[in-house]
Amino acid sequence: MRHLWIDASAGVAGDMLLGALLDAGASLAVVQRAVDAVVAASVTVEAHQVTRAGMRATKADVVMRVDDPPHRDWRTVRRMVSEADLADRVRADVLRVFQSLADAEARAHGISAEDVHFHEVGALDSIADVVGVCAAVADLGVEAVSGSEVSVGSGTVRMAHGRIAVPGPAVVELSRGWRVRAGGEGELTTPTGMALVVTLGDTCEDLPSMSLEGSGTGAGTRDAAGRPNVTRVFLGSRADTASTAASEGTPALVIEANVDDLDPRLWPGVLAALLDAGAQDAWLVPILMKKGRPAHTLHVLCAPDAAPRLRDVVYAHTSTIGVRQAPTTKFMLPRTWVDVQVDDHAVPVKISHDGGVIIRVTPEFDAVAGLARATGRSELDAMAAALAAAASAGLAQGAPAPE
Repeated sequence: MRHLWIDASAGVAGDMLLGALLDAGASLAVVQRAVDAVVAASVTVEAHQVTRAGMRATKADVVMRVDDPPHRDWRTVRRMVSEADLADRVRADVLRVFQSLADAEARAHGISAEDVHFHEVGALDSIADVVGVCAAVADLGVEAVSGSEVSVGSGTVRMAHGRIAVPGPAVVELSRGWRVRAGGEGELTTPTGMALVVTLGDTCEDLPSMSLEGSGTGAGTRDAAGRPNVTRVFLGSRADTASTAASEGTPALVIEANVDDLDPRLWPGVLAALLDAGAQDAWLVPILMKKGRPAHTLHVLCAPDAAPRLRDVVYAHTSTIGVRQAPTTKFMLPRTWVDVQVDDHAVPVKISHDGGVIIRVTPEFDAVAGLARATGRSELDAMAAALAAAASAGLAQGAPAPE
């Protein structure tokens, strides 16, 4: 299993983590395509070499190409991401990060997450940082993420609401369950950086035992003597997970509700809303209720910490007045994404593998449908062409898994 460990011992911001991932080998072109899918022709992502307190690093800069409104609400950001032409994994990760930010801001200000207006994190450059990091993580084939204790800083800083103590309220809320320390003066960690670490990361831990394959160092804007203002990443195979990934379970919850009085035309929107809100999966099963009434059971699979907001989504989008919830264990094969070219169109292909061998090759259907529309093929032919392109690239069942 390819593991990413984030060293945030000197702090972390979105641009610093993006720079570290680019320094570790993520494709700038892949990052730019993902950013363009969300905020087309609005920003350019650039990367260049700098030094911070004598340490070499990559500085990622988001260059504005249009005027940017000062803030956006969570609904607007969610719509922008949901409608973007992104790989499923990247879209899901971006939505999870912004959901974490919305939840943190809501708790900090005592309002509903749906009413949150992002300020700094809703700007185009911060949106580009989040999308860029998620695209870079996918491009590097990362299957699991953990991170170090985070230095959050101390003192005060001026924000949209005025001068506040460091760490700010959003960073404090995001830090729940993660080890933090002051680590120095000033704002060392931004809400965007903290959200990326705690949302993409499964565990807060010191550098784990791994077979190191690569590393990267991303620079912050300031260059203070005696203290490198950098975030680092380490890439490698975990010694304790390399051969048993498929047998390891992850705790999860299943939320269920029986519904017999909802217009069936509304169900696709219900499922989409649940996935946008962070559900790992959502599906319907037709049932027959008492008195012979046809109905559906709605099932929602999610991480335990996502259950409260997903129950709210069920109540808001369906006619049910109650749900049941049960713990379960989720087992899944490691997977990575590889782009293949079909008629000059990139089609992301999900590669599921175990023990270094490919188990399943699955082109992303939205991209296949887009290919069919662009080339005049049927979706069946487009799918076959994508699978053939994958096979030509050595991506077939039983073949060695890509590194």
